[in-house]
Amino acid sequence: MTPQSDEDEVWRQIVASFNDTAERDSADQPWPDSENLPAEPTRRVVKPSEERLDDDPPGDVRTHDPDDDPDDEPDADDADPDDEGHFEPPPPPPLPKLDLPTKVAWVALFGGPAYLLVAALAGWHMEGWALFTAVAAFIGGFVALVVRMGDGPPNDSGWDDGAVV
Repeated sequence: MTPQSDEDEVWRQIVASFNDTAERDSADQPWPDSENLPAEPTRRVVKPSEERLDDDPPGDVRTHDPDDDPDDEPDADDADPDDEGHFEPPPPPPLPKLDLPTKVAWVALFGGPAYLLVAALAGWHMEGWALFTAVAAFIGGFVALVVRMGDGPPNDSGWDDGAVV
């Protein structure tokens, strides 16, 4: 047989078995059976009672296995494996303080449309000067925030701006 006829035969077998269902057994698992995790016993959280011991801190919450004797104290060496990879991020830094012009610009940006929305929903009759003031406040607040944004590098960046596109 030629190599071409072998390839054709293999191709015909692949096409013939296209719609066949695959068999599922333990050999198809992507990892060995020894790496499967055993089922853990269920645990429940027991809140401290009013008559707690003096050595317990006020916010102490203990986990209790229902199979254990209630008189047994949990060992300090027993660590919960679920908390092993738990990450608690640090608190975020405080927001920057805004100066008065920036606060006024934000109030104008949202205040103008808010007034127009409330007036339209309430059915108030709006004079021409009130409409003009609300629209001008919105546009002025937007322009003020864009102008104050700045497009230059920070003052502490040094003499080298890096790659400037």
